Amino acid sequence: MLSILIPGLLLLAVALPVLWLLAKRRRRQHTLMRMLDLADAVESLLDRSQERMAALRPLVQRVPSDIAAEAQASLEGSLPIREAKRDVLQHRLWIQKHGDSASQPELDQACSALDRARQRLEAQLVALENVGSDLANATEAAAEAALREPPGLRRAPDA
Repeated sequence: MLSILIPGLLLLAVALPVLWLLAKRRRRQHTLMRMLDLADAVESLLDRSQERMAALRPLVQRVPSDIAAEAQASLEGSLPIREAKRDVLQHRLWIQKHGDSASQPELDQACSALDRARQRLEAQLVALENVGSDLANATEAAAEAALREPPGLRRAPDA
């Protein structure tokens, strides 16, 4: 019995650390892949936001300029999108430079930060799409109402 127990314990003593190292490496690889996937998702959301903002420009231009000035300025400003894309690039460079040497808690923290950014962007994109839909409905309703007004009361179109 002892002849079976000792080799079994030796095998267990060797196998457990090896299995632990494999699990640790697998978790690290999973976290790194998740971070890269999240960076891709954030970049995609930024691209979609930029496209949606470009699609809203003609709609905002239909609104009288005194009402639409702030919205037009927001849509014209691409600096926040460029800065966010730069931040994503910095995350990618950090992964490339520190991915192999960073501790698991550092990787987890960076992954969580990217996930929070993705969630915020998704919510903001939904809000942007809702605003665009609301603005389209309001603009259409205002245009229809303007057609019913007597010509003398109509607002002069913006030049």
